Amino acid sequence: MTATTSPPIRPRFALPHVRLLLVLAAVLGALFAAAAPASAHAALTGSNPKEGEVVATAPKTVTLTFSEQVAMDSKSIRVLDPTGKRADTAKLRDLSSGSTVTYGVDLHAGLPDGTYTVAWQAVSADSHPVSGAFTFSIGAPSKTSVSVGGQEVGGGLVGVLYGTARYAAYGGFIVLVGGAAFVLACWPQGAGTRPLQKLVVRGWLTLTAATLALLLLRSSYTGQSSLSDLFDLTGLKAVLETKAGAALVSRLMLLGASALFVAVLFGAYAKREDEREKKDLTFGLAVGGAVVAGGIAATWAFAEHASTGIQPGIAMPVDVLHLLAVALWLGGLTALLVSLFRAPHIERAAVQRFSRVAFGSVVTLAATGIYQSWRQVGSWSALTGTWYGQLLMVKIGLVAVLIGVAWISRRWTAQLSETVVTEAAADDSAATEPVTVPEDRKRAAQLERQQAARTAVREKRVRDADPQRTGLRRSVLAEAGVAVVLLAVTTVLTTTEPGRTEEEAGKATSSSVAVAAGPVNISLPFNTGGVKGKGTVRLDLDPGRTGSNSLHVFVDGPGGKPYDIPEIKIAFTLKAKSIGPLPVVPDHLAAGHWSADGVQIPMAGEWRIDVTVRTSDIDQTTVSKNVKIG
Repeated sequence: MTATTSPPIRPRFALPHVRLLLVLAAVLGALFAAAAPASAHAALTGSNPKEGEVVATAPKTVTLTFSEQVAMDSKSIRVLDPTGKRADTAKLRDLSSGSTVTYGVDLHAGLPDGTYTVAWQAVSADSHPVSGAFTFSIGAPSKTSVSVGGQEVGGGLVGVLYGTARYAAYGGFIVLVGGAAFVLACWPQGAGTRPLQKLVVRGWLTLTAATLALLLLRSSYTGQSSLSDLFDLTGLKAVLETKAGAALVSRLMLLGASALFVAVLFGAYAKREDEREKKDLTFGLAVGGAVVAGGIAATWAFAEHASTGIQPGIAMPVDVLHLLAVALWLGGLTALLVSLFRAPHIERAAVQRFSRVAFGSVVTLAATGIYQSWRQVGSWSALTGTWYGQLLMVKIGLVAVLIGVAWISRRWTAQLSETVVTEAAADDSAATEPVTVPEDRKRAAQLERQQAARTAVREKRVRDADPQRTGLRRSVLAEAGVAVVLLAVTTVLTTTEPGRTEEEAGKATSSSVAVAAGPVNISLPFNTGGVKGKGTVRLDLDPGRTGSNSLHVFVDGPGGKPYDIPEIKIAFTLKAKSIGPLPVVPDHLAAGHWSADGVQIPMAGEWRIDVTVRTSDIDQTTVSKNVKIG
């Protein structure tokens, strides 16, 4: 008895399942691409003036400090007055010093009091756009016609298209590299198989088209998210001068070299029959392909997460290894899936060789993934308390599921060598029986169709007698389904602020703000010196922290009963920061009771509260007390 090598045809369940996989990939790609625009990779860690701060006089410059390097231009920082007009000179100043990344703009002289809006946008060092807005006030808060909404870049239709192109680029890279490696390392005979040729070529086309789309969309994605800028040559020129633009152009050049590689692989290599010559060509293609694949992977490492943060010199090579391991595993898995369904004459040895390649890829992924996780997360709190960390845990779970399914596939692969089909030889001999071809071309074509139908029936019978191969197909299909979801999660991770950065930015922001002390309740005795000039002022400030507060003032006479007086005024001063006095004129509600809503406390600290009490036209006094607010 001999092990069968006859090619069972594709099972009937294959086509709908493969279509479902493609639909799932498209839906997930659109879903994750349509998610919120890229989170802030370069976080705003400080500003001067601070958000919500009220300053006594107009500052000369507004400055912003970031957690990492950013790219900015004259349109990146805009300061708008209460009417929406620009209050800055539109000249960006780089005020960075050492590791502190600070940019600013000068303000016009003689600005009136009121609330001003600072709108900013930039491109972080890992190529993702970031934006935001906040307000500060000069003299006292006022109404403003400026809306801080809609300032986020990288959103809208442009964000959806850019995110979809990113997903397609990763998918194309995995199929191109993994498919070609599968042919070279696992199944050299597959170089002449049409379905595998189509798979790898489509991977190349997808990656090339996605890279071109990313290059054209880049200006709109990092700017005002308008499709009208798609073919703006000025914007394209600006993109080419950035790190991300250089990476995309380099990727296109490397794709040109990879096109030559693919042509040789499915041309001269597939037709070469001399074993010695084919072995030499295999070595040359392996070396050249590894260099090109590593270069393409480096275009991601050079422009994204690995190029920023701690240890970039180590992180970028590790990221390249990580991407290549993903491509060898998932791309090879895709090639195996196609081979099992569309070219089922694939040899058992090829499946077993891929199993070993996949195992090595998983080991590499584990080692590089642990390092990258430590680098991007850094702490258990960031792993569980940040969006990046939570996505990373989802990815780890998916990898675990994928490894479990792969283990089942390895079991089916091991059983393939034990498969015995006794009628395969008879079928093979039947397939080789000579067919008399009549001179009539129509009759000849009819006979060919009949022969093809008989071959299909024979292949189906052999396939049905090979349950191990069918089981392998199903398990590999399941692996591919999990891999589609894993790729989507990985794509989202590349557009999400690393947990370490998010935590550091949060600490930097919270370090300048004291913990809320709670509601402020104080009593101040007063004596204006006139008739009925004595009494007590009780003041309640709730919630007693930075931002908006409600103020209630009660005035009691000498007997403790409510005491109506002609006038009462309140002022807040933060002497340590030279803020104030910030006046508050409460409204009279009832006998001995005044209140004011929306009392703004711009920042935490030890504030002096001055209460001015007037009991007659000439009798007035001011009493004060220092309290900690915020």
